[in-house]
Amino acid sequence: MRAIVQDEYGSAAEAVLRLEEAVARPTIGEDEVLVRVAAASVDRGTWHIMAGLPLPIRLAGFGLRAPKPLNPGRSVAGTVAAVGRAVSDLTAGDDVYGTCEGSFAQYARAEPGKLAGKPPNLSFEQAAAMPISGMTALQAVRDRGQVEPGQSVLVVGASGGVGTFAVQIARAYGAEVTGVCSPAKVDLVRSLGAEHVIDYTQQDFTRGGRRYDVIVDTGGNRRLSDLRRALAPRGRLVLVGGETGGRLLGGSERSIRALALSPLVRQKLGTFIASENAADLVVLRELAETGRLTPAVDRTYPLGETAAAITRMQDGRARGKLVVSV
Repeated sequence: MRAIVQDEYGSAAEAVLRLEEAVARPTIGEDEVLVRVAAASVDRGTWHIMAGLPLPIRLAGFGLRAPKPLNPGRSVAGTVAAVGRAVSDLTAGDDVYGTCEGSFAQYARAEPGKLAGKPPNLSFEQAAAMPISGMTALQAVRDRGQVEPGQSVLVVGASGGVGTFAVQIARAYGAEVTGVCSPAKVDLVRSLGAEHVIDYTQQDFTRGGRRYDVIVDTGGNRRLSDLRRALAPRGRLVLVGGETGGRLLGGSERSIRALALSPLVRQKLGTFIASENAADLVVLRELAETGRLTPAVDRTYPLGETAAAITRMQDGRARGKLVVSV
């Protein structure tokens, strides 16, 4: 099969990822599924897995000295090619989407508990954009933010992979949404349903006087004191990731401080690690089927240009999601 292959960690995608034409097809266990990949997508985690940074990510099963997965792809959409003997809820021929190991390839091995039926009204490319970023946004808005109808929600980084989903999901839950983004992406965020859009080059939302019931920060670089100033006295702050480039913690210092401070103040400050599960994939599918959630796909790349997709994402040029068509 054709597949992207990675043998060593590195921060430059072009230097560590290569396309090979004759890679052995994955073998599956009795409780696994083989997916014929139609499309995969890129997210911030793709780069972290590829680079092996911050260093604790290597302890999470991705390999200490060299990558264990064939490639850093995780989100996938495709068709079930085969199932193990112990798998009963999926059959060959089912169109699915979800997460797996090494999705930048023609075939990938997956756990059935991390797959769900593909939304029938979405293309494979659109469906591939949803799993990791969509589940992260859903859990940030629904579970950590506990967003309710009528609340005011601010999404920082609203034009990014997680942010574009967070804007739409918060709207679907009945919130009044404000998105923060760069000037080139204001039109995108407004098209996703945000009632208000703040161009961060023109306005500092932490000093505008307005306070929000929930802030979902996918930007990862504002100080806690600044974010708290824009948060209602009993509001909820949800930190989604953090990017400082540090090799050891990689930006999680801010999340650690938030968790330590939260018990001491009236505001709820926190972060989380997203869970990959079929139940939330079903929720996302229902939102997509009813037209309340549409993946914002910026660009689609052929398999051989996977490295270019990762580079574009890392450079911050993407408007929404970047997809690899297999």
